Amino acid sequence: MSAFQADLLLLLLACFLLSHELGLPGRGCCLVLGFMYKEKYRRMTEGQASSFTQQPQDQVVVAGQPVTLLCAIPEYNGIVLWIKDGLALGVGRDLSSYPRYLVVGDHLSGQHHLKILRADLQDDAVYECQAIQAAIRSRPARLTVLVPPDDPVIMGGPIISLRAGDPLNLTCHADNAKPAASIIWMRRGEVINGATYSKTLLRDGKRESIMSTLFMAPSDIENGESIVCRATNKAIPSGKETSVTIDIQHPPLVNLSVEPQPVLEDNTVKFHCSAKANPAVTQYRWAKKGQVIKEASGDFYETIVDHTFFFEPVSCEVTNALGSTNISRTVDVYFGPRMATEPQSLLVDLGSDAVFNCAWTGNPSLTIVWMKRGSGVVLSNENKLTLKSVRQEDAGKYVCRAVVPRVGAGEREVTLTVNGPPIISSTQTQHALHGQKGQIKCFIRSTPPPDRIAWSWKENVLESGTSGRYTVETVSTDEGVISTLTISTEMKSGAGIQAESVPMAVIIGVAVGAGVAFLVLMATIVAFCCARSQRNLKGVVSAKNDIRVEIVHKEPASGREAEEHPTIKQLMMDRGEFQQDSVLKQLEVLKEEEKEFQNLKGQQRDSTDLCDRTRGNGWN
Repeated sequence: MSAFQADLLLLLLACFLLSHELGLPGRGCCLVLGFMYKEKYRRMTEGQASSFTQQPQDQVVVAGQPVTLLCAIPEYNGIVLWIKDGLALGVGRDLSSYPRYLVVGDHLSGQHHLKILRADLQDDAVYECQAIQAAIRSRPARLTVLVPPDDPVIMGGPIISLRAGDPLNLTCHADNAKPAASIIWMRRGEVINGATYSKTLLRDGKRESIMSTLFMAPSDIENGESIVCRATNKAIPSGKETSVTIDIQHPPLVNLSVEPQPVLEDNTVKFHCSAKANPAVTQYRWAKKGQVIKEASGDFYETIVDHTFFFEPVSCEVTNALGSTNISRTVDVYFGPRMATEPQSLLVDLGSDAVFNCAWTGNPSLTIVWMKRGSGVVLSNENKLTLKSVRQEDAGKYVCRAVVPRVGAGEREVTLTVNGPPIISSTQTQHALHGQKGQIKCFIRSTPPPDRIAWSWKENVLESGTSGRYTVETVSTDEGVISTLTISTEMKSGAGIQAESVPMAVIIGVAVGAGVAFLVLMATIVAFCCARSQRNLKGVVSAKNDIRVEIVHKEPASGREAEEHPTIKQLMMDRGEFQQDSVLKQLEVLKEEEKEFQNLKGQQRDSTDLCDRTRGNGWN
């Protein structure tokens, strides 16, 4: 098809458009077309064809902004058409069907510029300017309309709540942009990398939507910080942005403090339970050793402490919508020793080991001392006291003592009892006065207690009660047994009295002879033990002790008394009987009686001659 034919077809189209606009019948259109064709032919033949001095150019405009497409044909007074994507917008300067379109410029000068007041996506097209009578048209011009994205949206915003320790996933989308927007994430003015993107083309085939997802690890998130999503394209280089605030929620973070510390027992302390929680704290609950303290509420608890607060913690439980946190503290209470393990008295066999256990608690650290009652020797500083291969003299009271410096002290006493043969304690020489009752006393220590105690002299044996002039009395004490033989009248010198004991029992014999007036009778008392079977002892165990009885007239020589007492004491110490407090007590009783005896002797000085005569007659 030649250029002329193409112009002819274009004229036909213009004819129909004019007929429609002017309300002319199709015949009128043909007349116009014929006239135009005739005019064009005339100009062509005359060599006077018109030309464009200004033609529309490709342009880019942001939606909503005005734009003008230029078209100038000097010395042309015919009809000018604007064509959009092949369709005429109107005839001449009348574009009433397109309110936003205007043909502007000096018509007489041949200016037929197309002005679009507010560009829209619909204006994105190819435009041409055509001179109908001159049968010319401009070059095609592309008008590109840029559309900024809608305001970006972060899903779940403006506040994103997440539980502490959970990762953060943010999704931001910017829709309806041309071209598609670009999204960046920012925090504290810095770009956050690592986001993913996806685009979607809309139905109009021109606009696009974009979506971006940002993943952040828990360690990269801070509570209260702001995360920004910024969307940009050519329509809005500065971009549009939105932000969200990160709200990290967590169960209460609790700190429990106690003031003052350390503190003496029976003084006041204050507990403070400070908590940070998101969401806010809804409840405080106080307890001690798992038992709820009903009188305590809020974040403070004040009380008077005792030693139990050192071992039994006080707890504060704080609750919010996400859960509860419980924290507990003991109090550094200073208190004196308190028994933790009570020591027990022991009964052991001779030669066996004895082990005592004694445990104390106290604050600050305490010192433990084991000692034997009456002795200043420290046996142990440990909870345990071990006595190896015990002897009978090890029996007695032991003390476990604990000391907390500058706070207090405490002690417990236990008894060690040793199974063994009887031990008889008595003053070796005892005295009786002529004409008065005489008494002989012996102390027996024995574990188990004695089964039988008997006094014997010559062929006579007396266990209890009265036989003639002799009476036996037995008294039991915590330390042992005291047996007393009472003689109502004097007995001849040379008479011997013995005490005997059976296994697991001590038999004490003490004999007192009733002598002639003013004569000194020396009696030897022999204690012996008769065998008897016991579950915890094998064989036969016995003990004998001879006691000398002296019947005096008046004043025995002071030198003799001085000799006797050291001798008795030395003998007793050799036997170990002065090692026990109980034995010492019994000996003190005997000494007191001996003192009374010495006083009586002083009152009978006149009996001295009679005593001499008696000795001359052969009494020893």
